[in-house]
Amino acid sequence: MPNLFLRKGRFSIMSTLRLVTAVAMSVGVLAGCARTVADENTAITEDPRPLVLTTFTVLADMARNVAGEHLLVESITKVGAEIHGYEPTPGDLRTAEQAELILDNGLGLESWFEKFVERVPAPHAVVSDGVEPVYIRADAYAGKSNPHAWMSPKVAEVYVDNIASAFVDLDPPHAEDYLANAESYKAQLREVGDRLRADLDTLPPNERAVVSCEGAFSYLARDFDLQEAYLWPVNAEQEGTPKQVVATIDFVRDNDVPAVFCESTVSDKAQRQVAEDTGARFGGTLFVDSLSEDGGPVPTYLDLLTYDARTITDALLGTRR
Repeated sequence: MPNLFLRKGRFSIMSTLRLVTAVAMSVGVLAGCARTVADENTAITEDPRPLVLTTFTVLADMARNVAGEHLLVESITKVGAEIHGYEPTPGDLRTAEQAELILDNGLGLESWFEKFVERVPAPHAVVSDGVEPVYIRADAYAGKSNPHAWMSPKVAEVYVDNIASAFVDLDPPHAEDYLANAESYKAQLREVGDRLRADLDTLPPNERAVVSCEGAFSYLARDFDLQEAYLWPVNAEQEGTPKQVVATIDFVRDNDVPAVFCESTVSDKAQRQVAEDTGARFGGTLFVDSLSEDGGPVPTYLDLLTYDARTITDALLGTRR
């Protein structure tokens, strides 16, 4: 994690720049100039709080729980976005130029982020620092760290500690609040983890398996004693190849897995083929890389963990079809 102390002196400067930008934009409107900046960017500019950006919506929700009322937290990618190969827009860069801090997952998740962050002045903190990685076993990614560490609530506590540390460096006057918020949020994570384990413990030993499109459940499987199989390890161009489908079909048949799943940000076509060829149920859509809109099933990270656990257990037990 970078040392954010050097950024503290810019705190008031950045706020002043935002104020100047807001005035300039207002003058442009009064003059009848055409607007090219999104309304949300204008709202960000006019908010007096320091701006923190995250690379995806799950991190944004975590960060808001730690930030409380002191920081404005926004996600670069929006709900439903595929984050692995995301292509930043000019609007993303304009927003990032106003940020005091950017939080990224690390572990190779955001292939686009390295070039993106080189173009903006804000420092960034890697929220997965200190996580013991699970390594991908096969395909072109063999030997690389699986990036989906947040899918285990146990690992998520490391994320929360790193977020709190970054916020303390950014804004020392509110350090006690950030640390207290982090402890409160970690307590909620432990409660969700306990419920998740209780749900999964209802499964017979031969059904404790998660078969998904992307290999996003490796940390959950490690920490909650599950088997895992997937069509592809990381969302990329080569998804659902004949070789991947055959290997997954073999796993489902060999282990008599009753249900298979797919994630919300990718096509479920290949996984439905697995279900059809094996007689397994298609158990439903799981959320990993993105939250839903506020009115959807997983508007928060805690909701995401709970929803996925119940979807998995219901489908494996045959209570959801």
